[in-house]
Amino acid sequence: MQDHSKNAELLPQSAAAFQLCVDVPYRLASFVKYGTRWLRSKRTDSASLVIKRLLAGLFVGTALSAVALPASAAVDNNLPVRWNTGGAVWSTNQDAFNTFFESGEVTDRGLEGGLKRSGWTAAEVREGMNKSYNVDFVGVSRFLYSDAGVKFLKNQTTSYFPYWSMNTFAVQALRSAIVADARDGQISSAGIMQALPTDMRLADFCNTYTGAQNVCAEGRCQGDAQCTSLLSWYVFLPACIQANQMADPVAQVRTMAPAPVQQMQPEAIRGLW
Repeated sequence: MQDHSKNAELLPQSAAAFQLCVDVPYRLASFVKYGTRWLRSKRTDSASLVIKRLLAGLFVGTALSAVALPASAAVDNNLPVRWNTGGAVWSTNQDAFNTFFESGEVTDRGLEGGLKRSGWTAAEVREGMNKSYNVDFVGVSRFLYSDAGVKFLKNQTTSYFPYWSMNTFAVQALRSAIVADARDGQISSAGIMQALPTDMRLADFCNTYTGAQNVCAEGRCQGDAQCTSLLSWYVFLPACIQANQMADPVAQVRTMAPAPVQQMQPEAIRGLW
């Protein structure tokens, strides 16, 4: 099994920096608390000097550690799917998906299992995830930030969400990926996946998460696999976004055909009688 334990979600800094922010103040507070007690019990100038020097060194070390945190501590967000069933986790990285999108070759065990559970052939999933849809960037953004859009995003992240924060930031994570992919006026399943801001998990554990997604294609998917699997969900997602994008109301008014102008009827020519 691949070991990705060193990876952590970046919200908003690396996990290492986050741990540093939490752990150091706690240890520092404990050090000051018990060090002060010890100092009071000794009440000697030499002890006071030692404590002050130790505190100064600890503060400087903390500052330098935060500033000089290596770039490798940051998450590269290269794990779009971590298949989480019970206590087992298998991570499929973006490179494995890219290879599949480009050539159809399946090089990852998790991806292979996901394809078998999708309800589609591997070729159909590949074609569906590579398919592009024309969208209006403003219209997509308007929908995803509307009340209806937030409700849609919550419904679309029932079991698929950020690995570490889970459904706390699920709406924000999926929305940012869709918006990022829509900037050029086109979206696709593959593009949305590549734009994910953090590692994601498909959760199936604790009788709370079932691993099933709400595929947004009512009446178009057939069978449990097509209507709940992650890869089938990905296939249908961009089409649903395209269908729900909100057109600019001002533009709609401008494109409406103008009302016909009523023609003035000439009065009948009166004779001279």
